Order: sequence, then structure tokens, then C-alpha cells
Amino acid sequence: MAPFFFGQASIGPHAGRARQSRGSRKIKEAVLDFSFLSDFRIVPHLVALSIAYALALPIAWNREQEERSAGLRTFPLVALASCGFIQATEELVKTSPEAMARIVEGLITGVGFIGGGAILKIGSSVQGTATAASLWATGAIGAAVGLGSYDVAVTIAAFTMLTLKLLTPLKQEGQSEERKDR
Repeated sequence: MAPFFFGQASIGPHAGRARQSRGSRKIKEAVLDFSFLSDFRIVPHLVALSIAYALALPIAWNREQEERSAGLRTFPLVALASCGFIQATEELVKTSPEAMARIVEGLITGVGFIGGGAILKIGSSVQGTATAASLWATGAIGAAVGLGSYDVAVTIAAFTMLTLKLLTPLKQEGQSEERKDR
């Protein structure tokens, strides 16, 4: 004998058949309706977000090793958020390049604001400008990935790392020469 399920008649001519009201049928149809999944494109978004995150990690590691105010957590989050904002609004701005320009403008401003928090004035010196500029570049990496311009994102990441790796020792050498002159 088949097991008894809620809503089934156990005796009579309709034994074993589920009796459903029209309302419960509609609820069941709504619950089983997965048509919204046709617009659910998680894999391409995960790939893009992962690329933005990965491209920011070397920059983050460099800033962390240099013991700067922003580091291993901040940089990937900036890239991730920038990419996410672009991706989240792509359907809204398909037919309006002006709208996309406004979104990118907002990202530039927002990331610049975060970068501004990394700049500190200590006495007569200003510190954190390279970290602020790196945060801004990381926001551009995330936005480029979000827009599908992977080549631009990789180029920005490479030049940012080159700048931080190659020019930091030169700056430190120049600063030590200045101290000797005093």
C-alpha cells in the first residue's frame, strides 16, 4: 500500500490520488516554477568576481608586507565591490551608456574616498599616497573586470605591481640620501 500523504484520500473511489484545491495547486506551481533561473547567471559572475579578487591579491600582499594602513583584506574587497557594482547594474544600463558612466563615476568617487582615509599627515610629511593610489587602481581593476575588459584589468594590475616593487626601493634610497644631506 502506498504511504499516506497530507491531502490524500485514504478510502473511496479516489484512494491514493491527491485532492488539491485550486489555491494549493497555484501555490505548488509557484513553488515549482524555476523560470527565474533562466536569468540566474551565477557562473559568469563568480568567474569575474574571482578574477577581480585574484588580480588584487598581489597588490594587497605588497601593501601588507610594507605594513601600510590598507592591506590584505582591503584591496581584494575594493576590487570585488567595484566589479560587483558594475555587474549588479549591467541589466539596468544595457541601453544607456550615460547610466553606466554615472555608475563608474560613483565608483571612482567612492574608492577615492576610501583611499583618502589611507593618507596621513604626520608633521611636515604626508604618508599613504601610494596606498591611496593603489586602492584607486584596485577599484579600476574591479571595474574593468566587471565591464569585461580583462586585458585592461591585467594591465593595471601589472603596472601597479611594477610601480610598487620597482619604485619603492628607489624612493627609499632617495629618502635616505635626503636624511644624509640634513
